Amino acid sequence: MEDTLARIAAALERLAPPPPTSADPLAHPAYVWRERTLTATRTFAPLAIELLQGVDAQKKMLHDNLARLAAGHAAQDVLMWGARGTGKSALVKSSVAAIQAEGGAIALVEVAADRLETLPELFAAIADVPRAFVLFLDDLGIEAAADARALRSLLQGGAEERPANARLVVTSNRRHLVPRDIREQENAINPRDSVDDHLALADRFGLSIGFHVVDQDHYLAIVRGYAESYGLPFDASDAIQWATRRGSRSGRVAWQYVTDLAGRAGKAI
Repeated sequence: MEDTLARIAAALERLAPPPPTSADPLAHPAYVWRERTLTATRTFAPLAIELLQGVDAQKKMLHDNLARLAAGHAAQDVLMWGARGTGKSALVKSSVAAIQAEGGAIALVEVAADRLETLPELFAAIADVPRAFVLFLDDLGIEAAADARALRSLLQGGAEERPANARLVVTSNRRHLVPRDIREQENAINPRDSVDDHLALADRFGLSIGFHVVDQDHYLAIVRGYAESYGLPFDASDAIQWATRRGSRSGRVAWQYVTDLAGRAGKAI
């Protein structure tokens, strides 16, 4: 009986897929943290940073901070918050690519928002690597109090400090990440404590960068920059009509318009 069980166990081991192999943390410009493993991205070709219009102050703050990280100097965790489609995610990727082009030893690691509990394993995997890492959590929204406490602990005050070569860059539509739940405040013994608990998470980020709603002039400047870069005609009235049909103006809508424009012109971008 024991021999039979041993043979069955051995057969199951042979049938089971081998554990994924982690990619070389020095070999690629960008990774995805997936199944507790570093996986190299198939492509990493973000927009050239000079194409991102109307966010010069945000560019400088993020670039300077990440350049310090790449140089092995003290750097901040970053919260990038604001309206949808204003270029937060694009700026993170473009900034990392720009620093790489400048010779900086830095890589992007994208981490899904529902993988917060695995971050200590990621810290351990990259702690001794002679390279800086931007741990990118895109469009993060914290709904559960436990998740908020876990992220606060990772940012500051955990039993094991994060490695000096890793910093978090988080994008969110919410300035404070955690929604202010009115019912929770009403049920709290001290409502002020509930509000302070919400604000405490955002306070853990040393650098907070705001992005605001795009007005028409800003939108047209973004479209013009993209169009000139790709050799496409610029028609302000056509671009405005596109945004009107979409019901919004943003960097994302501008890129979608230019993609459509390129398609009509028979070009790839």
